[in-house]
Amino acid sequence: MFELIVWAGVAVSVLGLIGLIWSIIRVARARRTITDDEALRAEIQKALPINLGALFLSVIGLMMVMLGIFLG
Repeated sequence: MFELIVWAGVAVSVLGLIGLIWSIIRVARARRTITDDEALRAEIQKALPINLGALFLSVIGLMMVMLGIFLG
C-alpha cells in the first residue's frame, strides 16, 4: 500500500519537473525572440502560473514520497 504512495508521488513529482522545464524553455525562447519589454513581460506573466503549478506538483509529489517512506 505505501509502496503505491511512493510511486504515485514519484509520478506527480516528475510531472511537476516536466512542467518546470517547459516553463523555463518557454521563457528562454521568449527572451531570445521578443525585443519589446512589454511583450516580454506579458509572456513571462503567462508562464508564471504554469511555473507555480509545476512547483506545487513537485512539492506535493515529494511529500507523498516522504509520507510513503516514513509510514512504510
